Amino acid sequence: MTVPQTAAAVDRHLAAAREGTHRLDPRAVLAALQDGALLVDTRTATQRAQQGELPGAIVIDRTVLEWRLDPTCPWRIPEADDPDRVVVVVCRQGFSSSLAAASLRSIGLHGATDLEGGVEAWVAAGLPVHDGPADVRE
Repeated sequence: MTVPQTAAAVDRHLAAAREGTHRLDPRAVLAALQDGALLVDTRTATQRAQQGELPGAIVIDRTVLEWRLDPTCPWRIPEADDPDRVVVVVCRQGFSSSLAAASLRSIGLHGATDLEGGVEAWVAAGLPVHDGPADVRE
């Protein structure tokens, strides 16, 4: 996707983050999960309370995402044990998740991607959400 130079800087940054990335639609995320992908929800507690929790998702605050998912980091979560594992990042609408996935790719997680359209697309596709509890990782 080409973004005009007159576009806002953040829009150019987002386009660069998404360049060459195969983003997943909700059904493709389900298939990736069946193949062992890790689903990581970066939404705020308020957003999760409003939209619901995603089945199988691990909730990681965006401020510590790289530290929790870097297999070489002593502060990683146990599931972050393979740099080749597909990691699908999810946010509310699919914008900040694209930036987060790009950051993960920059530290060597080349399978990092995100849910196109975010949880709003998940819900619109009729896929399940629940009221919790969430698997929140500090």
